[in-house]
Amino acid sequence: MNNDDQLDKRYRTIAWGALFILIGSLSLISGDQTSWAILGSGIILLGLNLGRSISKLPTSGFSIALGLIALLVGALVLVRSALGIHFDIDLLATTLIAIGVYWLIPERKTADTRSS
Repeated sequence: MNNDDQLDKRYRTIAWGALFILIGSLSLISGDQTSWAILGSGIILLGLNLGRSISKLPTSGFSIALGLIALLVGALVLVRSALGIHFDIDLLATTLIAIGVYWLIPERKTADTRSS
């Protein structure tokens, strides 16, 4: 395993650790913390790709897009009452549909896949 692979593995490990800490700590707070979890997950995904980019490692367009969506949806849910926006969307279903559509696109860029 070369240094780039080790560094990328370390970044992924840090991102997973941060995600578990986020979810665990939000579970300790009473009430619905879903919007904070979504927002935090988006920040973690974008941070992972920022670290990769700074280290000149290949980034994942899929996780960047997912991170941006999570960041925007989480922020929108947090400020929806201030903006007077009322909506009910099933985020899990919408996300699963988006992932499915992404995987069905036949000409995905090869930068999103790892090659040995």
